Amino acid sequence: MAHRAHRWKVAAAVSTTAGLIALGLGAPGAVAAATPRIDLKVLVVDNGDSPVQAITAQLRNTGIPYTVVDLNAGDRPVITAAFLADTVNGAPRARYQGVVLPNEAPFGAGSAEQTALETYERTYGIPQVDAYTWAHPEVGLDYSAYSGTLDGRTADVTTAGKAGWFGYLDGAVAFEDNSATTQESYGFVATPRTGFTSYVDVPVPGGTGRGSLIGEYAHDGRRELVVTFAYNQYQQQFRVLARGIVEWLTQGVHLGQIRNSFEVHVDDVFAPDSRWDTAHNCTPGDFTCPGGDGEGTTPIRMTAADAQYAAQWQQEHGFKLDMVYNAGSGEEWKTENGGTDALAAQLLADKAKYRWINHTYTHKFLGCVQDTTAVPWSCAKNADGTTQYLSRAEISAEIGDNYNWGVGKGLPLNRAELVTGEHSGLRTLPQQPDDNPNLAGALAAGGVKWTASDNSREPDQRSVGSGTLTVPRYPMNVYYNTGTDAEMADEYNWIYTSAADGGSGLCENTPTSTCLPAPLDTATGYRTYIVPQEARTALGHAISGDPRPHYAHQSNLAEDRTLYPVLNKVLADYQALFADNTPLENLAQAAIGTELQRRAAWQAALASGKVTAYRVGTTVTITAPSGTQIPVTAPEGTKKQLLLGTATFGTAYAGRRSAWATPELLQSAVTLKLP
Repeated sequence: MAHRAHRWKVAAAVSTTAGLIALGLGAPGAVAAATPRIDLKVLVVDNGDSPVQAITAQLRNTGIPYTVVDLNAGDRPVITAAFLADTVNGAPRARYQGVVLPNEAPFGAGSAEQTALETYERTYGIPQVDAYTWAHPEVGLDYSAYSGTLDGRTADVTTAGKAGWFGYLDGAVAFEDNSATTQESYGFVATPRTGFTSYVDVPVPGGTGRGSLIGEYAHDGRRELVVTFAYNQYQQQFRVLARGIVEWLTQGVHLGQIRNSFEVHVDDVFAPDSRWDTAHNCTPGDFTCPGGDGEGTTPIRMTAADAQYAAQWQQEHGFKLDMVYNAGSGEEWKTENGGTDALAAQLLADKAKYRWINHTYTHKFLGCVQDTTAVPWSCAKNADGTTQYLSRAEISAEIGDNYNWGVGKGLPLNRAELVTGEHSGLRTLPQQPDDNPNLAGALAAGGVKWTASDNSREPDQRSVGSGTLTVPRYPMNVYYNTGTDAEMADEYNWIYTSAADGGSGLCENTPTSTCLPAPLDTATGYRTYIVPQEARTALGHAISGDPRPHYAHQSNLAEDRTLYPVLNKVLADYQALFADNTPLENLAQAAIGTELQRRAAWQAALASGKVTAYRVGTTVTITAPSGTQIPVTAPEGTKKQLLLGTATFGTAYAGRRSAWATPELLQSAVTLKLP
């Protein structure tokens, strides 16, 4: 008993000392009397499992610098006191503000590396995330009341979670259950012991009471965030909870910021879209539609009533659509239909209610001249064998004529934004492996700084010439060539069912595709199967902080108005999950392009090793290469140091304040004063 009491006293003394040092107060008799410097970087110990890699992805997406120690690498560094801490100008420095481990003791309890890490955490008050472990007393939990699949179950944020790191969440967190034959998430549900505060819990399956899935275990002068369910970076439950895990890890003070956003571009506004031919299983006008001459089909085009509905829907949902328009195609349609256009009149009457983006005058293909004498098409050749491209003058006319028409109609346009028809002009594999060499000059002459690209082909932002950057867009699985639910399901069946079930069989020959077990009912399949899938995909992009816009077409706002069920579900599901302090932002294309550009520049600055960021007590100091926009997140009440006095830092989001910051006039660093 005396021995145990002595050990308790030592632990208590260490705990008190660690707390004082972490607060910058020093401790009686402590060797390190100076307030320690804590670098704003995370240490990740990676064993190759998906939970650690998921948290690493969240760090990267947020913009938080981190160092990875790969446990599977033979030449990895050894975790020692010198690896974790040193001194700078005679003052102690903790090199990492937080530690991510695969479990509570990946080096083995009592081992030299584990002991060095635990001593470091005590000394500097450094939090540790156990990415995935089982429920047992060593992590502050009783043995599991339940262990098994969590697929389809619903967890809740506890009162403590809502009051703290998970306060950005409002509702229950559903665990994905996308397959009846595959176990998607395994977990341990257990009752907390003394020192454990549960942040996310679930009713005990098949039992009584509730058990923890995420919680904080404070013990022996250390703090661990204990996660007892498996996950990967793509699962919705992780994406919803990832922000809270990272904010706990960094204690709400870190480089990087992340906000949720959702944008939808509606292409081909004013232009009709060809209709899917259910008899020939192709789209009239496409080069791959032999025998499908369109007889019996009519193009799909919004009506004035559809335009009125769009404006009303926007107002009811507090969400703005981007109308991506082709004025020349609309003028041609008007000429062919008696010289009047009720749709255009209604959209122009409501022009201020939307954002508008130039989509070229007639939706012309701006790349190589297409030779359609064979399927698939190819690029036409000049006499000398070189590729024949659309000229710069023709590209400029498509861009300029459409922009000028919009200005003449009073559309609220940004000249710097463009979406070319089919993202043409940019490289189109396999036929056109390079950009049209005439494109960059035409974009520069037209003042275009942001041109859309297809995220499924080019997910990374890149330059087009010297003055234009791409903005990758997610194509929505709501087809441009369908106006009704039944047409959507019919085309979906053709693509995603086997040849034996009457489909194209493409799903059988594409490694990344999966065939439907049976064709969808064309009367109900769109609403019951396709809509939930597409909404889940779009919501996943939004809640992971991906700002890339999604795109659909004007045909999806016509007839059965197939786009709205997807949008309604995305917005409703988001609102049910997130608190009012975490709104779903709705950005313009230029703002998205700027955000992607800043993120890329920030990652380059981190990779160069030229960013220095640390905290000493309540002061944060950050330096970066000149001109670098620095993303920072800090608690409410944080002030930014000016040359004279201070100012409130950043803007509020998810219970924190964040911003892209730069040093003030005559300053070489960003300096923040924490509350």
